[in-house]
Amino acid sequence: MASADISYEELKALMEKGGLLLVDVRSKEEVDRGRIPGSIHIPVDQVESDMSLDPAAFQQKFGVPKPPQDTPDLVFHCQMGRRGAAATEKARGLGFQKARNYKGGYKEWSEKEGK
Repeated sequence: MASADISYEELKALMEKGGLLLVDVRSKEEVDRGRIPGSIHIPVDQVESDMSLDPAAFQQKFGVPKPPQDTPDLVFHCQMGRRGAAATEKARGLGFQKARNYKGGYKEWSEKEGK
């Protein structure tokens, strides 16, 4: 199985390529303080239920298409990596075998982006 973690550089490359679904699993309070552009918010304790929605319900709730289970372009992140890793494992358990975790999290992103 491919590594579940990706780096800042890999995340930037995926974002430039397009088609990436970046899921922020932090709390609403954390997200309100800042977020990675283009990410959608699914709190870690809702990952299983939200990633199990049918495509129409997912699209309606988040405003983006639900990714196919075999997509390599599904990345979770939190503040520093631990909740993102947990969310990635949950998604993999639902069949998203190529889901990955941005292990640097929002902390590394905001440092590197100067936010």
